[in-house]
Amino acid sequence: MDPQNLTIGILGAGAWGTALAQLYASARRKVILWACDPEQADIIARERENTLRLPGVLLHEGVQATADLAETVARADILVLAAPAQATRDLLTKIGPTDTPLILAAKGIERDTGVLLPAIAAEICPAAPVAVLSGPSFAGEVARGLPTAVVLACADPNAGPRLQAALAASAFRPYLSTDVMGVALAGALKNVVAIACGVVAGRDLGESARAALLTRGLAEMARLAAACGGDPATPMGLAGVGDLVLTASSLQSRNFSLGYALGEGHAAADVLEGRAAVTEGAHAAGAALTLAHRHGVDMPIAAAVEALIAGRLDVKEAMDALLARPLRGE
Repeated sequence: MDPQNLTIGILGAGAWGTALAQLYASARRKVILWACDPEQADIIARERENTLRLPGVLLHEGVQATADLAETVARADILVLAAPAQATRDLLTKIGPTDTPLILAAKGIERDTGVLLPAIAAEICPAAPVAVLSGPSFAGEVARGLPTAVVLACADPNAGPRLQAALAASAFRPYLSTDVMGVALAGALKNVVAIACGVVAGRDLGESARAALLTRGLAEMARLAAACGGDPATPMGLAGVGDLVLTASSLQSRNFSLGYALGEGHAAADVLEGRAAVTEGAHAAGAALTLAHRHGVDMPIAAAVEALIAGRLDVKEAMDALLARPLRGE
């Protein structure tokens, strides 16, 4: 698998999908960027800019934008799913049982079922090698070619190294893991913890409280990862603590900024209604609790975030509930 001769199909023309298309076109891969909206695909092709999702980035001439999903799938040697996590099942169903390698680049858990994205991919495309791409990576920085380290999790010992080489670029370094479950969980759950940290910042509860939430949130990730068959050490790597440090400390993060707005007293429904882009953590909180209940894992931070988003608790009630938990060992 010679990276220079590959055609990479990026499915999803949001900020992240567009950034990856820019990354790989700049690295001289052939890139097809699929948008579900034909008008958006036409604008990207004509203007050489994704003015809706990633404005200000002049796209490399090698980025070919299209709204033709069948053509993209037929031409691609690797498919990178960068559409929102909740669209994964529908998108894979439209693609059908392909054997083309699938890179899952969204970070989330299916809301209604509590099923992780790799399991959905394995169910619909059992012949396809599946990998999860996750880690600390703001789309704008990746698109500008700034140094970024991520993790690529693939359980297939033959496909993993090939996909790692195919997805590496000069300023984009993917570290290889075999813990697909742990990496997928960490990527989804860090969004939930980032919302909690945003609440603390928006309510001005102090850096000590944010550090406590970040640390205990990592403990929740590790508990659920272990219960689901993943490695509890995975959340301590790039997919967990690395991504969380980035996401839980910047208003560039949609999840942190949602939490910040909640901390300021805004209703989650109002904030989310005013956003064009998906805030994955808003869906992942409830889905994580579904998964946690299935495995008998206690996740008080995720529960507090889910209750805040649903409007069952206000910020004071959520914080009081966390602080009133029984004393225990770390």
